[in-house]
Amino acid sequence: MRIALAQINTVVGDLDGNRERILSALAEARVAGADLLVTPELAVTAYPPEDLLLRPAFVRAAEESTREIAAACTGIVALVGTPWGFDDELANVCAVCADGEIRALYRKRLLPNYGVFDEARYFDAGEEALVLPLGELQIGLTVCEDVWQPEPAADLAAAGAQLLVNLSASPFHVGKAEEREAMLATRARDNAVPLVFCNAVGGQDELLFDGHSVVLDAGGEVVARAPGFEEHLLVVELGAAGSIVPFAPPLEQMRSALTLALRDYAGKNGFAEVVLGISGGIDSALVAALATDALGPERVHCVSMPSRYSSDETQTDARRVAESLGCDFRELAIEAIVTAFHTVLPDLGNLAAENLQARIRGMLLMSLSNTHGWLVLATGNKSELSVGYSTLYGDLAGGFAPIKDVYKTDVFRLARYLNERAGRELIPVSIIERAPSAELRPDQRDQDSLPPYDLLDAVLEEYVELDRSREDLLADGFDPAVVARALALVDRAEYKRRQAPPGVKLRPKAYGRDRRTPITNHWRG
Repeated sequence: MRIALAQINTVVGDLDGNRERILSALAEARVAGADLLVTPELAVTAYPPEDLLLRPAFVRAAEESTREIAAACTGIVALVGTPWGFDDELANVCAVCADGEIRALYRKRLLPNYGVFDEARYFDAGEEALVLPLGELQIGLTVCEDVWQPEPAADLAAAGAQLLVNLSASPFHVGKAEEREAMLATRARDNAVPLVFCNAVGGQDELLFDGHSVVLDAGGEVVARAPGFEEHLLVVELGAAGSIVPFAPPLEQMRSALTLALRDYAGKNGFAEVVLGISGGIDSALVAALATDALGPERVHCVSMPSRYSSDETQTDARRVAESLGCDFRELAIEAIVTAFHTVLPDLGNLAAENLQARIRGMLLMSLSNTHGWLVLATGNKSELSVGYSTLYGDLAGGFAPIKDVYKTDVFRLARYLNERAGRELIPVSIIERAPSAELRPDQRDQDSLPPYDLLDAVLEEYVELDRSREDLLADGFDPAVVARALALVDRAEYKRRQAPPGVKLRPKAYGRDRRTPITNHWRG
């Protein structure tokens, strides 16, 4: 049997466009001589459609689109992910399309309701396993979470399944692809049955799907693997070796994820060009480089907005970044605007005066956005967002925050990696080696207000992503002063994070969909 895995980049709500993507993959699979086409989970609507699923008209339209796909399924069987209504219930299903119609509907049995997942809000769980006879082969159907737990696969194997197929929309974080494939290998090996896993690819708001669709034999060995972070039709002859694309190193996966997420967020939301404030610091330099990688230099606008505290070195480096990347560069000095504000508000405190500069810069960027239709990219990183080292309506202003889930230590690593990858200084070494500073007062350094980033990020990873307590961290030997300072700042900054722009999930637990802490909250642990 020849199987085609359609690793496609769909768009939530674009039923017509998604149908065309599926039909195009169907036609390509038919030309390749495939007997079976497998699509990702909820390919008809894209994942996750969220509260669109609460609209009956949307569900009806998705069902009709699925029927249209089924009508084209002649000479080939297609497994199509879609929502489907059953009386008063809604299910996340795999529609078996063959001979021009829908022949069966498998209802997803396990509904994830943790982390970024909220499926119990929308779907009712199926209860029955489904083994599909196809030629001389018995195929056991699963949808995403069904394969992450042992029971559904074991039930299918006990029912005579000779092949397990999984339709998936499995979101990315660094290391996820390797962890997921190890789990799939265990599932295949434990049941002595080959396994086919078809994953979605592309960005959807704060989520990114990495692809890496894979076929494993009954011993859990990889037979074929699709590339990550791009659309691909993987065609595999069961029992024969296929192409195996290696996993990229972690930094390359981070770069690929960030650029794909930015490209899709801009493209799927109708933004042709982006704009960002470029300070001569490492965060804005990295965002500019990633944006150029994602969109091309002609679509990226870099704006330097120096104040009296901006050094000659950082102003020079801001220009050098834009020139190195080939981006549009413009300079808008803000000192006259700052003076005008102080004339109206002569009694501003020191912190308010510092934040005023950031807010003026945010206002200028948003004004450029309104004038030209550019998407404003916020340049803050996860370390800053965690501890509130950012200004509401200032550097937090923007439509998308590409490095929102990237710790400061990884910002440095990525900057060096981009230079190595390019074989030249995309980001000047002087920026990478300079001590970080917001440059909002004389001789300011981040370390004046924060613990050193290597110490801070280690605490943040434990507290934010692993939910470790203060007592846990102290027992592990973390510096008590760093722990006390970091945890207090994290807890206090939740109100700021709620007002930050969306950014792609890159770590196991990201702010937003992953971590939903109350703003009004007196628990300190």
